[in-house]
Amino acid sequence: MNMLKLSWKYLVAKPLNTGLNIILLALGLAIITVLILIQDQFEKKMTRDAEGIDLVVGAKGSPLQLILSSVYHIDFPTGNIDMQDAIALSKNRLIKNIIPLGLGDNYQGYRIVGTNYDYLELYNAKMGEGKIWEKPFDVVLGYEVASKLGLTVGDNFVGSHGIGSSSHEHDEHPYNVTGILAKQGNVLDKLVLTSIESVWYTHDEGHDHDKFEKSVSKSGFPETDEEREVTSLLVQYRNPMAAVQLPRYINSRSALQAASPAFEISRLFELLGVGVKLIQGLAVVIIVIAGLGIFIALFNSLKERKYDLAVMRTLGASRGQLFFHIVLEGVILTVLGALVGILMGHLFLALLVMQNEQGAVSGLTSAVFLQEEVWILVYAIMVGIIASLIPAWSAYQTDIAKQLSKP
Repeated sequence: MNMLKLSWKYLVAKPLNTGLNIILLALGLAIITVLILIQDQFEKKMTRDAEGIDLVVGAKGSPLQLILSSVYHIDFPTGNIDMQDAIALSKNRLIKNIIPLGLGDNYQGYRIVGTNYDYLELYNAKMGEGKIWEKPFDVVLGYEVASKLGLTVGDNFVGSHGIGSSSHEHDEHPYNVTGILAKQGNVLDKLVLTSIESVWYTHDEGHDHDKFEKSVSKSGFPETDEEREVTSLLVQYRNPMAAVQLPRYINSRSALQAASPAFEISRLFELLGVGVKLIQGLAVVIIVIAGLGIFIALFNSLKERKYDLAVMRTLGASRGQLFFHIVLEGVILTVLGALVGILMGHLFLALLVMQNEQGAVSGLTSAVFLQEEVWILVYAIMVGIIASLIPAWSAYQTDIAKQLSKP
């Protein structure tokens, strides 16, 4: 007697009940799947993008905002700082290297970042096409920027002021694409990189075209006789002692603020963790309700099948086979619910990424299978077994003579 086939036939005989139980369980597991996928990839992405950056220095304001805007480029900058203060800080004996950033413009929603070659070296960036910028208004595109906007080496475009793509354009200063980065798998993929001089000259009221032909700084700070500002500084420590002394020293100065990416992101995860736990709690409640639904469906079905079970006993089925038969129905329901739930979770994440191509989740992918998802399947099977134990025990105790003697 093929118990698997028999259990499947009984489930198919009531498609509405079966479908409802599968969908209800799938919803709870889909929520958990999405949370697992986002949490795992988001934490890895945040860690990868901040790798090699010990401290971020910028204008006074929110430390978290400073980190999000300067490291992950997903928030507004806290303001600008005087370059002379930045140069003075770079001479501190506790600092190994300092990378200036000039922010504030975008092209089609992708941020234009003024910096130097050290920023590329920080992420071990490789060129896919063309070459690195050598003079003002030369730009290097991240892989995602070039792919999404269809730009190639030699193309020109005009940047817009501000972070949003709807800001007014700097028509008088077009950028020239000199290179495109190979796919990095980090924050560089969605940035437009150029020299910090380019950012300065874009916002200059005068149009001294002679300086536009000059070479740009490849490391450190640009040389200039004018009063200039930078948005933030990415700092690397010279020794472990710097982690203790340098942030306190910088924050004591009225014009500057120091924030640690590791500390601020850890604090962010703690804040997000409360919301994640609430959503996980909701998912668990849905799964428990689904388990009760499976229990009720099997229990009610058992009342209608008492006679069928008695006949199965007369045909040679043992009590253990009847017990296994009912448990198998519960397992089939939950396995289908788990598979549908995992698939729904991946599809939902794919839609979320498609609708937020330039947001915080833009670097995530649904085309990944985590080990934790196997445990979702195991968890679902356990729910099915537990939900079917009482109905299965009732089937085990089926009295052949009593059931067959009923009119």
